[in-house]
Amino acid sequence: MAQDTSGPYGACCTPARSSTDSEAVPPGDRHPTSRAKHAIGQVRVPAGEFWMGDHHGDGMAADGEVPVHRVDLQTFTIDATTVTNAAFAGFVEDTGYVTEAERFGDSAVFHLALAADPDDVLGRAASTPWWLAVRGADWRHPEGRRSSLEGRDDHPVVHVSWNDAQAYCAWAGRRLPTEAEWEYASRGGLGAARYPWGDELHPPGASTWRCNIWQGRFPVVNAGDDGFLTTAPVRAYQPNGFGLWQTVGNVWEWCSDWFSPTYYGSSPSAAPQGPAHGTARVMRGGSFLCHDSYCNRYRNAARSSNTPDSSMANGGFRTVSR
Repeated sequence: MAQDTSGPYGACCTPARSSTDSEAVPPGDRHPTSRAKHAIGQVRVPAGEFWMGDHHGDGMAADGEVPVHRVDLQTFTIDATTVTNAAFAGFVEDTGYVTEAERFGDSAVFHLALAADPDDVLGRAASTPWWLAVRGADWRHPEGRRSSLEGRDDHPVVHVSWNDAQAYCAWAGRRLPTEAEWEYASRGGLGAARYPWGDELHPPGASTWRCNIWQGRFPVVNAGDDGFLTTAPVRAYQPNGFGLWQTVGNVWEWCSDWFSPTYYGSSPSAAPQGPAHGTARVMRGGSFLCHDSYCNRYRNAARSSNTPDSSMANGGFRTVSR
């Protein structure tokens, strides 16, 4: 499904702010440079080549997952997990950073997870009514002002914009992965596989879920067969062949690249960096809201995007070495 731009919370997978909302963010130090205490475990990904893109015909035309093309990458180090609430809290404590969701005063929350007063719900998009604009929703209050991070130190931080992730990276002395680095790392050495563990969502003989996605009838009934309605701890399930946890499902992950659905047709083979310009940044991996009837983007090759100032309850990030 192509991104729905019917309003500031109109996108189906990761709701976007309207362009005029960007002007509401006051100027400030978005890139503090305090000495880092990046507390996320690392994985060293070996140099190599792979064939990037959708090998199975699963993708949506508007996402631009084709043509499949060769990419060559040098060795890099990447976070084994997405950045956690505890790690992000350390960054905020060290720098005093205020996220864009906090500055705007609201962020996007999935309707079944809402924990807020009725007056805090500022609206919902007609075409995607499961997304609510909620006053007071931010990284400390993922479902609204009546929620907290109690018991969720090891869950992925959410309600962080691309700009917020960049600020964290500046503090940590790291950067966001390129889209190519992200896909190579997610594949875990399995080449053309659909998922980090292979081609089947439920491999023969597997008795447990491999990722945190939606089970049931979206968006009204989640059976919770994988154990979670919203985010899961970052080391739930099993890591891939490179040792990365939950690259698909759980939360969308920001990448450094500008998004273009036609970029793959002209992408260089050596360490592609994405288009030179754009209006939205790449997001990868899908989230706890992904379902075949709605958003089957919980795949290695799947792509999505959002504006750099957008934040939502199913979006986070991981970092790589500079």
